[in-house]
Amino acid sequence: MVGTELLTTEEMRRADAAAIHAGTPGLALMRRAGAAVAERARALAGDGRILVLCGPGNNGGDGFVAATLLAEAGLPVEVALLGRRDALAGDAAAAAGDWTGPVADAASAQPAGFALVIDALFGAGLSRPLAGEAAALVEHVNAAGVPVLAVDVPSGLDGDTGAAFGPVVAATETVTFVRPKPGHLLLPGRRLCGPVVVAAIGVPDAVVAGIGSKAHVNGPDLWDAAFPRLSDDSHKYTRGHAVVLSGPAHRTGAARLAARGCLRIGAGLVTVLSPTPALPENAAQLTAIMLRPCDGADDLDDLLTDERLAVIVAGPGLGTGAPTRDLVRVATEAGRRLVLDADALTSFSGKADDLAQLIAAGGAEAVATPHEGEFRRLFKGVAAVPDGSKLVRARAAAAFLGAVVVLKGADTVIAAPDGRAAINPNGTPWLGTAGSGDVLCGFAGGLLAQGMPAFEAAAAAVWLHAAAARRHGPGLIAEDLPELMPAVLAEVLERLGPA
Repeated sequence: MVGTELLTTEEMRRADAAAIHAGTPGLALMRRAGAAVAERARALAGDGRILVLCGPGNNGGDGFVAATLLAEAGLPVEVALLGRRDALAGDAAAAAGDWTGPVADAASAQPAGFALVIDALFGAGLSRPLAGEAAALVEHVNAAGVPVLAVDVPSGLDGDTGAAFGPVVAATETVTFVRPKPGHLLLPGRRLCGPVVVAAIGVPDAVVAGIGSKAHVNGPDLWDAAFPRLSDDSHKYTRGHAVVLSGPAHRTGAARLAARGCLRIGAGLVTVLSPTPALPENAAQLTAIMLRPCDGADDLDDLLTDERLAVIVAGPGLGTGAPTRDLVRVATEAGRRLVLDADALTSFSGKADDLAQLIAAGGAEAVATPHEGEFRRLFKGVAAVPDGSKLVRARAAAAFLGAVVVLKGADTVIAAPDGRAAINPNGTPWLGTAGSGDVLCGFAGGLLAQGMPAFEAAAAAVWLHAAAARRHGPGLIAEDLPELMPAVLAEVLERLGPA
């Protein structure tokens, strides 16, 4: 099983160097990489003609290896090189030396008419936009309408951020090596890579572990050990009690969605704390979920004398401004585990330092779940949260707040204050529906209530949320998500097995 680590380009260089130092020649690693590319090329091209576009570095060397193996297998292969063959060095030059066929000038290559193009021009370490002949070649490839197999990353893509350096090859599929890179999962990289195949090339898992990467692909393998399992003596009180703060009358639906999410994902008890005028509205639609009046921060303070109320979900439909900030203050002072979303975050727009101080002062373990708009409002003017990739921003925000930050989107990033992070791979546009985020924060609250650590609970909630949406597909509405959770949980628990 491939590990969950994501390796930056620098970390991958270190892993390669460590494997070479341990006795595996660099050319052996290159030949294994090229063999993996050739295997996928045969699957994609069948018996059709293949054009291999090689660049001036090791990415091009992988391409030469693949071309040699494909030709030896009897497939019609043509090779075109961007640059001079006599300028190749090291392992790339050795790989090119094994190719006995002609080498055309890639700048004048015509990709149209081939069954497959192998893009071995530039790898993940590219640090500048493509220009000149390279940029023109990428545009020709994209315009040809031919399937493209990218080596490592599509040429022009930043492997660390998923950002496009000017023109980028739009790949049909990408083969990368040892572990994925953040740029394979972050947009627009995820879209430009197509499906990503990770090939083992002989870098041992122990070497990867020694690199110490703190970024991961989100999924059950990441949070398996922390995921709640029931035992014969489990009961509702051992499964935790979560409370959800409701908004005022006529704005109560979001809190009920969050509460339903808490309950369906396994919290033993869930209570909605409701303003008195909204009690009839909530009572008319709640059954297994309990209901209690709560008319502001003083009432919440009184209610939280009950130590069994372990988790507070605040934000969905709650309303913005000072009253909500007061509710968050009381919740943090009580030291409860928190999920902060929507209005709870918007109420601290431009006041992220105040929120960070509240979380720190109460020793609260918190999860914040902003979308991009809420994130920008909350951290406006905070120098410690710079512009950058989604991964960089989420990590900086988590460190600043002292809380786990779930920066939502098609490429949701979950980041912890200690630098751990996960990028979610199974997001789906079906989640772009009103109330979806309210259910997500309920899922996170329900997992926190069952004792999962905050980072693992947030990561699991994100993945399960998307898995439920994928199970439903077209026509999904937020109310469907909690009702899909029993089937999703059954599959996950069967896969994970006993604790």
